[in-house]
Amino acid sequence: MSRKVIFLFLLFMVCLSSCRSPQISYFQDSNDGLELLLKDDGVIRLRPGDKVTVIVNTKDQEYNNMYNLPYAPARIGQSSSYQTAQGVACYTVDADGNIEFPVLGKIGVKGMTREELSACIKKALLDKRLLEDNPLVVTVEFANLNVAVLGEVGRPGRYAIDNDKVTLLDALGMAGDVTIYGERDGVVVMRQDEGKQKIFEVDLTSIEKLVNSPAYYVQQNDIVYVKPNSMRQRQATVSGNTVYTPTFWISVASLLTTVTAIIINNN
Repeated sequence: MSRKVIFLFLLFMVCLSSCRSPQISYFQDSNDGLELLLKDDGVIRLRPGDKVTVIVNTKDQEYNNMYNLPYAPARIGQSSSYQTAQGVACYTVDADGNIEFPVLGKIGVKGMTREELSACIKKALLDKRLLEDNPLVVTVEFANLNVAVLGEVGRPGRYAIDNDKVTLLDALGMAGDVTIYGERDGVVVMRQDEGKQKIFEVDLTSIEKLVNSPAYYVQQNDIVYVKPNSMRQRQATVSGNTVYTPTFWISVASLLTTVTAIIINNN
């Protein structure tokens, strides 16, 4: 066999190897009964700039009016620790991690969960004997927390966080899951933390790598980006030839015909 034949044969093998099927299955290392220890509780904790609603409920409407912010839009240009969103008064966590609560004044909330903030306010009201043993319920809800999901997903966009824990899979599920053209073994999560921009790459094909990743639980304002796989990248070229296109197979058939003709002539 001549060097020319060997060269064409190797070229054909390279073409086939470059057209390998992309990874589309999640959790390829999973098995029945597998147990993995979660390194982080994943609970959303308040940061400066976050908004929360705090509602105090008692049997006495006078107390309710005293501790709950009025449901009225803030005036343009007004400086306030709260804003109104969808008819519910919100507290904004300031740069120092505080909110200004009626009667109680400033409360440090940075790093608190919803439950911890609710318990803190309830304890402060009871300790100051401000409710005269009136039954008390304090409800805290997130108002503006969200995560952005971009790239090769069904519905790219920004999605609200309304649970105490949201996994990366939850976020991808809200965005319509990764498309067949998405790279599942290198999902990028961008996170701002204490003035630093952190980047995590998550492998969804491995359940162990996913669970052990710091980005397994997403945080408020995270950006999730699903990169296009090689198939999508080839489609973005001028010709767009891939293993799924007729043009590709015509090229392969032409190459095989040429190789066969050369072999016959050499014999």
